[in-house]
Amino acid sequence: MLKFVIGFLSCFFMVVSAQNNNQDTIYLMNGLVIGEKVIDTALGSATIINPTKPSKKIVYEWDELYMIRFANGYKKYYYSQDSSVNNWLTRDQMWMYMKGENDARKGFKAKGAFIGGGISGIIGGMTGTFFSPIAPFGFMALNGITKIKIRQKTLSNPAFVDSDAYLMGYERVARQKRKLKSLYGGTVGLALGYCFYAIFHSAYPETINFSFK
Repeated sequence: MLKFVIGFLSCFFMVVSAQNNNQDTIYLMNGLVIGEKVIDTALGSATIINPTKPSKKIVYEWDELYMIRFANGYKKYYYSQDSSVNNWLTRDQMWMYMKGENDARKGFKAKGAFIGGGISGIIGGMTGTFFSPIAPFGFMALNGITKIKIRQKTLSNPAFVDSDAYLMGYERVARQKRKLKSLYGGTVGLALGYCFYAIFHSAYPETINFSFK
């Protein structure tokens, strides 16, 4: 009897597990991976139910899609190498490019960009002049072109660094995150700098006049 009960429960949980895994996987061109059941693939697009608003749908156009892996294992590719639409990479290279984007999105923090932007914003704001934003925005521009350091712990597979396409995808997202963090840090720093100027500018040893009169 005990064996029968154990066997029944095992079968039950196997069926439940199979039902829960009965979803498709959508790989987007920006590197994001979405696990939801595809309800329609008409006209080259893919439609899913919005997981946060079940009464609405989300439609991904063909140029947003790299591939859909259906629950039954079948793979449908939407991306192909075509220079006429600026698809310069091969399908395998694009796959590595997307891996790089995803790893950078998950692992690259850009803390230094936030701190540097904040410091430059504070320094600029402390002057209390019309030109104060130049410091944080200048830092953001320079920070976006400096070399990206890829840390091993952010890699989903250390062997990926041998792929130029992977490095391109990683650096694209990392530079984007650097710029955004620099902007956030610069904005916060600028506000703090202006506050400092408003409170302490009367105690400055010298007032510099930047007016054009």
